[in-house]
Amino acid sequence: MLNQHSKVRFPAEWEAQSFIQFTFPHPESDWAYMYKEVVNCFVNIVENTAGFQPVLVGCFDKNMVQAYFVNKTEWPIYFIETPSNDTWARDHAAITILADEKPILLDFIFNGWGQKFEATLDNQITQNLKTSVFKNLKIQVEDFVLEGGAIESDGAGTLLTTSECLLSKFRNPNMTKEQIDVYLKNTFGLKKILWLDHGYLAGDDTDSHIDTLARLCNKNTIAYVKCEDEKDEHFSALQKMETQLKTFTNSNNEPYDLIPLPWPNACFDSDGERIPATYANFLIVNNGVLVPTYNVPQDQEALEIIQSIFPDRKVIGLDCLPLIDQHGSLHCISMQYPEQVLLNLKEL
Repeated sequence: MLNQHSKVRFPAEWEAQSFIQFTFPHPESDWAYMYKEVVNCFVNIVENTAGFQPVLVGCFDKNMVQAYFVNKTEWPIYFIETPSNDTWARDHAAITILADEKPILLDFIFNGWGQKFEATLDNQITQNLKTSVFKNLKIQVEDFVLEGGAIESDGAGTLLTTSECLLSKFRNPNMTKEQIDVYLKNTFGLKKILWLDHGYLAGDDTDSHIDTLARLCNKNTIAYVKCEDEKDEHFSALQKMETQLKTFTNSNNEPYDLIPLPWPNACFDSDGERIPATYANFLIVNNGVLVPTYNVPQDQEALEIIQSIFPDRKVIGLDCLPLIDQHGSLHCISMQYPEQVLLNLKEL
């Protein structure tokens, strides 16, 4: 348990980072039908991430996965073997808080987004890394279901999340909204939680993770998806989301600068089902922002808007069309660790 006198803080994604964690897809997973395509996508994302900072890749077979990487990168890529069900590190990886600016890794329960998918192996990944990658770090196991994609922090005590996800009866059914609110504030050292009650993406399995809808870009700015096509099935919900975002205030009780992101042309899988393409699923790294693209006309506009939000960072678009075939995107497969998490990855 935390010392009650410790000052607890949940760092923002835009703060300095030590490394990014990924979980590499394996050929026996749900990716089997398009394995080569998704491997190429993952390798491209991992190598581009390693242009900014070190990368840790959890994988089923170290030698086999290492062989996919042939391009030299500015920073090292480290590989560690661990069993897994799937690839969505954002949701099964540890979430880092700082207690008096010292890191604690919170190991929440991951139950496959409300018991939709088998996740037993994914739920054990943080513990599997305890004696290797995280052996010198404090890991705190939490009896609470929570995915990293469900929460956004400004690093100063404000959390942005969605009611649809956190109040799901298949996650923490014995807790009321008020109890969850108190739990999150105590656990993450929060002053304010912004509960977003509207917004969804067709094909989304997460019950409206915030990182697909609206993102904190700094303490005063939220980028969000906006649909202007009245005939689109998302129009009404996203209009309501925008209206509610306009009522939110930051830690200084000031309205946010709201930056709409373009609405990409609809994308469909081989069965004709719509899949969740969103530009909100970008990843902030040291000195850069990696943005998912989908081979649609709106890609360039999205890159330009995100570059305007982060003028001092290098913005790179990466093709994530293969990822959304399994209903996730770039941010969903990654988890950042703040600079206070010091590891000797060279030992791996």
